[in-house]
Amino acid sequence: MTEPVSVVPGNSPLVLAQPHSGTFVPGDILPALNERGRALCDTDWHIPLLYDGLVPGASVVRAEFGRYVIDANRPPDGESLYPGQNTTGLVPLVDFEGENIWSEVPDEEEIARRLAAFHGPYHAALRAELERVRAAHGFAVLYDCHSIRSQLPFLFDGTLPTLNVGTDSGRTCAPALERAVAEACAAGPFTHVVNGRFRGGWTTRHYGEPGGNIHAVQMEIAQSAYLERETPPFPYSTEKAAVLRDTLARVFAGIESTFGELA
Repeated sequence: MTEPVSVVPGNSPLVLAQPHSGTFVPGDILPALNERGRALCDTDWHIPLLYDGLVPGASVVRAEFGRYVIDANRPPDGESLYPGQNTTGLVPLVDFEGENIWSEVPDEEEIARRLAAFHGPYHAALRAELERVRAAHGFAVLYDCHSIRSQLPFLFDGTLPTLNVGTDSGRTCAPALERAVAEACAAGPFTHVVNGRFRGGWTTRHYGEPGGNIHAVQMEIAQSAYLERETPPFPYSTEKAAVLRDTLARVFAGIESTFGELA
């Protein structure tokens, strides 16, 4: 069986979390997904490749399981992160187009099993890495890596800005860090917004404790910025990604410029 989480420890204060790039679905779960669900269309496609080598020394904590198994960026009690808005749950019952993904809907016992087998180990690993980094440097910066299709009427109107920075309206990180990320985004060729439709998921909100020297930022990227097309098999565009990686490199340089203030 594929391990639920992989960890690459680094020697910098930065931890990259990748909760939605995994595509592993265990053999005892796969038959319960319908044909639509088995396509795993809501995966954060190619996020490990997009970020590979951008920040030498950063730690990486990656969920290897698909988000339809269980969503590592949702609270374990299943409470909605965006009350009053369409969203998907701890174990999504529908996809980002609002369509059913299961031929056999998981019951509460099955959801509890997946919490213990997948969600719990991912967050135990992420917490351990953040605490290790904070102990080594006096602080830690969690950068939560996400991507999503640029047009999804079930979730939002129109076309999503390319770069969506989330800090739960400034609660999850120092103001200087949020400002540095926003300024780096503004300096590039892409549209951006801070705390728009995506203000940060459970990971950002749960771990971001500036008073406790853990600062968290979510980056949700429109997949049109680095995929050849936003349809299966969701091919990666090296040419488009190169432009995006230049902007992301500036984002990380901006984050690193705040380390002296955060220490």
